[in-house]
Amino acid sequence: MSDMNNTLEDIHTSGSLGEKAEIFGSGKGNVSGFSSPSLIPLRAPLQPPNAQLSRTSVCRGNRKSKEALESQLAAPVPNSFTQLLPSTVSSLVSDCLLPWTKSGTTQCVSLQVIKVYNEDNTSRAVEVPPDITARDICQLFVLKNHCIDDHSWTLFEHLSHLGIERTIEDHESVMEVLSGWGMETDSRLYFRKNYAKYEFFNKPLDFFPDHMVSISSETNGMMNHSQLIQTFLNSSTCPEIHGHLHAKEQGRKSWKKFYFVLRRSGLYLSNKGTSKEPRHLQFIAEFSDSDVYTLLSAKKIHGAPTDFGFCVKSTKSGSPRDLKLLCADDEQTRTCWVTAIRLFKCGMQLYQNYIQPHQKQKASPMRSISDNSLVAMDFSGHKSRVIENPSEALSVAVEEGLSWRRKSCHRLSSHEGPSTSQSHLSNIALHMAQPWFHSKLSRDEAHRLITQQGLIDGVFLLRDSQSNPKTFVLSLCHTQRVKHFQILPVEDEGDLFYSLDDGHTRFTDLIQLVEFYQLNRGVLPCKLKHHCARITL
Repeated sequence: MSDMNNTLEDIHTSGSLGEKAEIFGSGKGNVSGFSSPSLIPLRAPLQPPNAQLSRTSVCRGNRKSKEALESQLAAPVPNSFTQLLPSTVSSLVSDCLLPWTKSGTTQCVSLQVIKVYNEDNTSRAVEVPPDITARDICQLFVLKNHCIDDHSWTLFEHLSHLGIERTIEDHESVMEVLSGWGMETDSRLYFRKNYAKYEFFNKPLDFFPDHMVSISSETNGMMNHSQLIQTFLNSSTCPEIHGHLHAKEQGRKSWKKFYFVLRRSGLYLSNKGTSKEPRHLQFIAEFSDSDVYTLLSAKKIHGAPTDFGFCVKSTKSGSPRDLKLLCADDEQTRTCWVTAIRLFKCGMQLYQNYIQPHQKQKASPMRSISDNSLVAMDFSGHKSRVIENPSEALSVAVEEGLSWRRKSCHRLSSHEGPSTSQSHLSNIALHMAQPWFHSKLSRDEAHRLITQQGLIDGVFLLRDSQSNPKTFVLSLCHTQRVKHFQILPVEDEGDLFYSLDDGHTRFTDLIQLVEFYQLNRGVLPCKLKHHCARITL
């Protein structure tokens, strides 16, 4: 990616998303009239004493220039602020949580209340300014729920009455999205992970198969991954996606297969075989005022021939009749079309969304000053000593972790004797609290959860086996398919172990098993990389 970063340096313009309305005051902005769900008042990390707040509005200064904002952010933070929010956390907070800027002229901004859901349909309501973006909302919930910000948290638009859903891009205005909803429709915002959101920047060749992509003759056909992405981002080039899709005929329940062509100017259907001549191409949709959605339960709700459906929906219409319903034969084909439409619609803005968090991390490293002063110590002898060898320090840390785990197992099993069953219960107690363990989750639910959080290599979860209560199952995504591997218990001289390969590789508990396959592929098709996480808002 470094080559691509250098190539795109001249057309990339960094900087903040703009000063957001700092409405997060002393709690006076709460809407007490809502009994359920509870409200999260958005608060400002710093608030000047002369800030004027009311119950429904807040006054803020006019926007400053980029240089003035950067100089203000570089100013030392008062001591009173460090007691409220650690510096390591403040680096994760988006522009909407930045300190107030002072200005002689002010304007009033009305606050609005939105409700956000997660996978288990719990929800929280928040007060937000009208110009808040999807990334701002995600950063807020990351902060409030003490989540690890790995830049995969995403806001989704879910339209239940149409059976469709889409990723709201990080730069999009949330209020503009909500303004397109009907008053009586069941429309929701969902907050969850999406590991595949920007994965095409890392592995574009996995998203755009050769047989579906045509590039202008200037590239001579052969391209590496960075050149392929540059072709999509550069408005002067003419990449093209083509292939067969099933389309639902207007006013009918039947679906018919056609040859489609996707260009910067829009989506076209060929009414004569695979011909791309202008006289044979019928215009279907353009994307300046449309968005691409995936179909939920395409076969069941829309009668599609497969479940790999997607559609193009105009932002000005919410009628089911205006949806351009399409269906692919497999997940890779659908992903290619949906990703290409996102790139054609947003272009360079998607790349800026992708690199912005990484640039902020470089500018504000996560390590605090106190972290830099930590050293590894050895207290095993008569005198303590500093461990200066990094390899030795790492091995000591691993051994200490394993020792703690063994002590925990012994402590949990000591109440009723060292039997195998009690040891088994101890191991269960250890992994039950892990974020990758989802207990009583069915095979279909596991497949749905992994699909929701991104069909990229290495997304995984562990769960109880539905067919055999004494075993567990590892559900893993590889090549955009979800595969399931049974974890069998193995007894040896009264001790219980777990194994994925019929006992050849044994582990004392599931935590050890996950840690091993995060570093080694072993019998699996790929390493464990991203765990599926659920949070309660």
